[in-house]
Order: sequence, then structure tokens, then C-alpha cells
Amino acid sequence: MSATQEHRSLLGRRTVVAAVGAAGAAAALTACGGGSDTVEQPGSGGKGGEVIAATSDIPEGGGVVFAAQKVVVTQPQPGEFKAFSSMCTHQGCAVKDVSGGTITCPCHNSTFDATTGSPTGGPATRPLPAREITVEGDSIRLA
Repeated sequence: MSATQEHRSLLGRRTVVAAVGAAGAAAALTACGGGSDTVEQPGSGGKGGEVIAATSDIPEGGGVVFAAQKVVVTQPQPGEFKAFSSMCTHQGCAVKDVSGGTITCPCHNSTFDATTGSPTGGPATRPLPAREITVEGDSIRLA
């Protein structure tokens, strides 16, 4: 290959790499752009995020796992609501059951306190991370 052909080939590759990089950057910026139908983000000063439940949906002494939001909401005492990540800190399985003040992971039987998220049994040694919620009237929202 002559020096001129090699130079053209190198420029062609650079052009392709630059074009691919520019397309990726444009896609990333588009994904970050806001639209007219945006959902309030946590800390935005509004009323919070999406309503995930009515207070009456959460049993006293128990709770409900909301798989789509990856959150478990508990009601340890009447009118007291807590929320935690529904992903077990042992190996990331989704917790499935909340009863008698205990959140249970079905994968390896780790259990967590429904008031604090702290592990109470099984192989998990770290608490479920707390999630922020707000209770307004009879609605529970992710904050």
C-alpha cells in the first residue's frame, strides 16, 4: 500500500470513529432531554413522585412489595409507614413476603425487620436500604 493510500485509509477510519462517537453523544443528550410529560423527580420541590399505594393497601404489622418500583412498603404500627429497597442485600433477590413485622427473601431465607430494614436472620448481614416515601392523605408516594 502506498503512503497516500495508507493516509486515506487512516482518515477513513478516523471519520467513522468520529461519526460513531458523535452519534452516541447525540443519543445520550437526547435521552437526558426533558419533555412536556416529565415526572417530578425526588427533591424537585413538588409533591413527590408517583403514587404507589393507598394507605389502606398496606396491612398493619405487614407490608406490600411493589416489584416494578423495587420497593417494599411496611406499616409497623398503625399510621406509621416505612419503605425499603426490595432487593435483598445478600445476593440481590427480590423480597417476597412481609408479615408479623418481618420482610422475607425467598432465595436463602434472609429476614429483615419491617421497621428498620435491619437483618434479623439468614445469610444477609446488611440492612435493606431505606427508600423515601411521603404520605399525603391516604396516598403513599415515592419521594
